[in-house]
Amino acid sequence: MVDRIDFSKVPKDRSYDYDSAFESDIEAFEKRKLLSDLLPEKKQREKVSSKRLLEDELIKEEGKIHRFHAVALDAYSRHKEYVNNYMLFYGGSKTDFKRDTSQDKNDLDVVRENHRFLWDDEDDTNLTWEKRLAKKYWDKLFKEYCIADLSRYKENKIGMRWRIEKEVVDGKGQFTCGNKRCSESEGLRSWEVNFGYIEQGVKKNALIKLRLCPDCSYKLNYHHRRKEVTPKKGSKTSKNSSLSSSKKKRRRDLDDPDDSPGSSQTASKPDEVTEGTSQGSHAEKEHSEEAIWKQPVKLVEDKSREDEFDDYFADMFL
Repeated sequence: MVDRIDFSKVPKDRSYDYDSAFESDIEAFEKRKLLSDLLPEKKQREKVSSKRLLEDELIKEEGKIHRFHAVALDAYSRHKEYVNNYMLFYGGSKTDFKRDTSQDKNDLDVVRENHRFLWDDEDDTNLTWEKRLAKKYWDKLFKEYCIADLSRYKENKIGMRWRIEKEVVDGKGQFTCGNKRCSESEGLRSWEVNFGYIEQGVKKNALIKLRLCPDCSYKLNYHHRRKEVTPKKGSKTSKNSSLSSSKKKRRRDLDDPDDSPGSSQTASKPDEVTEGTSQGSHAEKEHSEEAIWKQPVKLVEDKSREDEFDDYFADMFL
């Protein structure tokens, strides 16, 4: 059976007419709005963020945590942690982090490579920093006497180098034997050697001085004799002899004040003695005594400090 329709519940408003032929668009819109207001509103769902945005936010948070942890460590601990993380994620061994030190050079290696026995008068601005370093070291050397290496003297091969400050203070090469392996200080002799050497592929010569003991002098002159340097004592001996003769003369004048022309004449005639000889001799004696006091004081000249040093270093500084 067909269900019965209760028309009493239908609103009696004219706008709800069964016939829609005469409805306008406005009336239809109002009708739909009225019906829609009767239904409960649906809750709007929030939009889900994209995966890229989530990754960016995660990276920011991880970076903050990592920076906070890294700042709390010292430099060495932070370096070790970075190295361990690298090996953990990328693999490898600790030998991969060791630097190749085969080409490393320190200051001593640079000086050895660019050292010269004698430097020319060159402008330092045109030199490289290695050559400037070697020349600065060379300027600090003492180039009066040399130190020799006579270990291969039988092969006629002798090594020479200048002295350093410590050797000058100790007297090595001047007051002791200039051989590298000898410390003899007696009977030293000075030699002038024409030292020939090859430097940077160029053959050079230098005239140097050596102080050697007798045994080392034999080694130096094993193949041919070098020139020995001897002190020139001619001028000094003549000067000393003149000084000594003048001193002797002054002393003789002081010791024999009566040796005057008047006294010599009286001594030449001893037979002519008269009664006034005693008075004349007495007068001459007084005259000679007065003459002594009238003469300038004759002081004995002692050697000065410079003369004493010259005598001491006569055989050393040639």
